[in-house]
Amino acid sequence: MTSRKSVLVLGGSSDIGRAAARAFAKRGYDVGLAGRDVAALQLDAADLRARYDVEVGLHQFDVLDTAAFDRFVAGLPVLPDVVISIVGLLGTQENAENDLAHATTIMRSNYEGPSLILGLFAEKFLTRGSGTIVGVSSVAGDRGRASNYVYGSAKAGFSAFLSGLRARASRGGVHVVTVKPGFVRTKMTEGMKLIGPLTVEAPVVGDAILAAVENKTDVVYVSGKWRLVMLIIKALPEAVFKKLKF
Repeated sequence: MTSRKSVLVLGGSSDIGRAAARAFAKRGYDVGLAGRDVAALQLDAADLRARYDVEVGLHQFDVLDTAAFDRFVAGLPVLPDVVISIVGLLGTQENAENDLAHATTIMRSNYEGPSLILGLFAEKFLTRGSGTIVGVSSVAGDRGRASNYVYGSAKAGFSAFLSGLRARASRGGVHVVTVKPGFVRTKMTEGMKLIGPLTVEAPVVGDAILAAVENKTDVVYVSGKWRLVMLIIKALPEAVFKKLKF
């Protein structure tokens, strides 16, 4: 890596991961792309180098292999200025209700793994005295809904982790950002019935992440409409909320 600022994207092969990498590369950041399948990142790396004349490193990373996290961080060529966690698994609520293994994978992919790896980076950043951590959570974590409470509960835990980490890390020069995209047209949501006015494209999320890092924003609802929607949903009495079918 060069003397330029650098960003590490965990979940670099996801649509949002690719969009975030492009946004930061366009701004002049060197980029590290991390994912389970390094070969799948090769084309993205070549595109970033050609388009933006930045250095791009590729790293094997499995969010479920928590035992390897220390080795992963220690093996990086440089400690990045920014680390972004976009890893996660939507899963299937119906399957999770009856399959403990599936429910466990959803919870570990969205809460345990992302929290542990970002916590590890936070300690490195605090020792250095600088750095920015970005966790992509979800509006699904703002209140548990019957249709996706396994996924939503994991994201709720992740959001709470980021909130506490932000309060602690801010005293040591480290900024922590929570990003709540809402509906995004990606491979993960393919086939889902998305609400047009509440849906954004992946590049919009990538740009929002960059803006949050540069402006030191704490919590970002990518679409401002979601902030209002979730404010209303959270205000509903439990007796009313549990009757809603969504």
